[in-house]
Amino acid sequence: MTDDTTTTLDGTTTGGIPDQATAPGREHRQITPPEDRYATELAFLAAHDSGPRPPGWLLTPRAVVTFVMGSAGEALSLPKGALPGEGVPRRLAIEQKFVGERALVERCVVTLAGERGLLLVGEPGTAKSMLSELLSAGVCGTSALTVQGTAGTTEDQLKYGWNYALLLAQGPSEQALVPSPVLTAMTRGAVARVEEVTRCLPEVQDALVSLLSERRIAVPELAGGEGAQVHAAPGFTLIATANLRDKGVSEMSAALKRRFNFETVGPIGDVDAETALVRRQSRAAVERVGAAYQVDDAVLEALVTAFRDLREGRSVEGWEVERPSTVMSTAEAVSVAGSLGLAAAYFPGDRDVLSLLPGHLLGVVRKDDPTDAARLLGYWDGPVRRRAEQGSATWRALWDLRAALEN
Repeated sequence: MTDDTTTTLDGTTTGGIPDQATAPGREHRQITPPEDRYATELAFLAAHDSGPRPPGWLLTPRAVVTFVMGSAGEALSLPKGALPGEGVPRRLAIEQKFVGERALVERCVVTLAGERGLLLVGEPGTAKSMLSELLSAGVCGTSALTVQGTAGTTEDQLKYGWNYALLLAQGPSEQALVPSPVLTAMTRGAVARVEEVTRCLPEVQDALVSLLSERRIAVPELAGGEGAQVHAAPGFTLIATANLRDKGVSEMSAALKRRFNFETVGPIGDVDAETALVRRQSRAAVERVGAAYQVDDAVLEALVTAFRDLREGRSVEGWEVERPSTVMSTAEAVSVAGSLGLAAAYFPGDRDVLSLLPGHLLGVVRKDDPTDAARLLGYWDGPVRRRAEQGSATWRALWDLRAALEN
């Protein structure tokens, strides 16, 4: 492998390294976990930064931040004498994966380096889960040690269960014990993830209190044996996420809150960064099915602008906007942009792509409250009409589609 082998931000590679997302054995997956999708980046960063690592960490804290936030388009070079694994280039540009504040990511990494629980909170669609996956992949090489919090989540799913065939045949034993993802992370010194922790019932949440303070799990069924206490190995910690606007959530106890450092993941502040993210992810969704992406920039800009206006309750010009109950998140914008791209690919020439936008926006705002359709109509009668009157061709076309919102 020559020293001038590089990989660009769009994932293409020169010098013979295959695209990570299409490596053998992965093409059958709808979603590739970050530890597999970015395996080359992880291996490169492990060789690139030889600084001190917390116990059990795959990368240094600085390298984890670089893995999440990217190298700003710069191709990093391995130091002389570094021995990367097979297929890892000596120069590589690290892709930016999370669009947000670098300081937020640095605080998260410091929390994990201190083996303290990390709780990512925020409204839906702000990439809390994605950030937790990326942090887990960068810290310990896997994001798979995950429990999905629901009203039906049990304490066993946070601690352990049993192989009942073995349990009946030979009684309680370490061989019959089925560890939870959290228990597995404890024994490995890895990162466990609990998604939507506030959707778990309070008595289930409380199982995390002693686990995060004492760093061990008691197995009373194995009392008297070595397996009666399972202790966390160095490096173990936990990342949880919580959706603050979800209905029917269970309030966390004060005791559990004290076991976590809270970090709020907010909407993307920069309109250009949000537009670029929507374009990139919706393009990837369309191209993944082998179709050409045919949503032009004017449509994407109108889509993102409408989402931001409705999310913030104020247009970019400063006009008041009545906010719908639904969270107009970036994730929803990506979904709408992907739908527009697929419609253009599968039904070419049937309708102008822009003409499909009002119907998709209506579908989004109706998710939580059907009466929010009136708020969207008010948005059309306000900012959309004013922009049309100011001469914008795109917004004039959208104003002419107002009737689509009255159906």
